[in-house]
Amino acid sequence: MKMPLLILSPPLVLSPSKETSPLVFDASILQNETNIPLQFVWPDHEKPCLESPPSLLHVPPIDLKAFISGEPLAASSASLMVNSACQEHGFFQVFNHGVDSNLINEAHKMMDLFFGMPLLEKQKAERKFGEYCGYASSFTNRFSSKLPWKETLSFRYSADPKCSNVVQDYFMNVMGEDFSKFGRICQEYSEAMSKLSMNIMELLGMSLGIDPLYFCDFYEENDSIMRLNYYPPCQKPDQTLGTGPHCDPTSLTILHQDNVGGLEVFVDEKWHSIAPCPDAFVVNIGDTFKALSNGLYKSCLHRAVVNSKTPRKSLAFFLSPRMDKIVRPPKALVKDASERVYPDFTWSTFLEFTQKHYRADMKTLDAFSNWIQMERN
Repeated sequence: MKMPLLILSPPLVLSPSKETSPLVFDASILQNETNIPLQFVWPDHEKPCLESPPSLLHVPPIDLKAFISGEPLAASSASLMVNSACQEHGFFQVFNHGVDSNLINEAHKMMDLFFGMPLLEKQKAERKFGEYCGYASSFTNRFSSKLPWKETLSFRYSADPKCSNVVQDYFMNVMGEDFSKFGRICQEYSEAMSKLSMNIMELLGMSLGIDPLYFCDFYEENDSIMRLNYYPPCQKPDQTLGTGPHCDPTSLTILHQDNVGGLEVFVDEKWHSIAPCPDAFVVNIGDTFKALSNGLYKSCLHRAVVNSKTPRKSLAFFLSPRMDKIVRPPKALVKDASERVYPDFTWSTFLEFTQKHYRADMKTLDAFSNWIQMERN
């Protein structure tokens, strides 16, 4: 049976900026400017309202240690809280997660060192158009308006045994011997996130009422993305955004924030903030898992705001399936074909779509589904 086509506006085709003198986002200079470039000024209806801070979003705290222990009451309680949160907005927190706090601190230190380097040094790892790995100084080579006030460093992580040192090798090959320690710590951190994600997937399986190990098996050889985010101070924080409103196209995001704050989620037609907690990870559902849950769980619009005094940093692990894995809901969540919300797709196809054809927003998964159907017809 064919999936119904969704009528959407044409996808935004992404292409490098056509300006004769491409804008360069040098945080060491721009963080002190009282007037920011127009490319970073967002439309009035999307600008943050800093005079009246948003209310806190209720993000249930999940004690993973109690869940993993197998104690029935703890497992049942965690499952119910996650189910409720994921149907409402897709965000929850995990604590007692088993990730070494020293490793988290070391990763933050490495991030400080990297983003503190001169721009020319960071640009040695510059991200190329159409790719998802590398250093991005805002998105000046992808877009010409509504630019995010941030720098990022993204790299691939794979749980495939044949790629056991993929992160460390990336740093050595792209940035050189001097970055061997940086690469080792990022490799260890990514491995810890992959392990943590399997516990979360077990919890998600239970919360959906299916075999708790179903999603663990699905993501066993995950091909994921690790991203370091740096949001420098901005003297006009009411004019711009650190990250614009978007839904994550990946499956699951595991985020560790510093103590500055700035993460906001759009729920019930207004923005809510999520307070930083150094002992916890913020977890949110992405579009790919939304499709895998047959639309039962939400992939919610979120953004990051900046401030005029303090830089903000975060570590984001984006869990994704193996590139050739077919994203299809388990049979237990679909009684017959007519109940399918999204068509089958591979993560590699969706990833390419987000990198080359459509700027991520709340309609990305719908636009992608529509595009798939047009391609198949």
